[in-house]
Amino acid sequence: MFDTANLTLLESVSAITAGEPNLIANLANISALINLYTDRINWAGFYLLDEERGELVLGPFQGKPACVRIPVGKGVCGAAALKRETIVADDVHSFPGHIACDSASRSEIVVPIIKNGKLVGVLDIDSPEHSRFSDADRVLFEKLVTII
Repeated sequence: MFDTANLTLLESVSAITAGEPNLIANLANISALINLYTDRINWAGFYLLDEERGELVLGPFQGKPACVRIPVGKGVCGAAALKRETIVADDVHSFPGHIACDSASRSEIVVPIIKNGKLVGVLDIDSPEHSRFSDADRVLFEKLVTII
């Protein structure tokens, strides 16, 4: 189901996180690997849940500087966090409540990270192309999140 680059990405993520308990270190390396192995993207990274404030807070990423805080329920990231389901936005500018951190982004995939039934954060990947992310990408990044 996965092509060679996708298998390499999953294998690399598994290898680099094996035995490393530090979440921030792992997310930093994972965002670098996503950036390395995924074509036609301009941002890849993580937002982590701040439960007290009901916000997603910027975590490790690759790309231009990004929005630091996103309210749960707002924009693509906030909607994925609230619904606890992957969202693929083919055209982010038509997504209700879209937060434009990078005006060059045209499409986005956001995968919630859930551990022991609790939301930890989201994986967010942007592309400068409309409709960049396919169902195969959704499956790939959902699988990647399970490795985390």
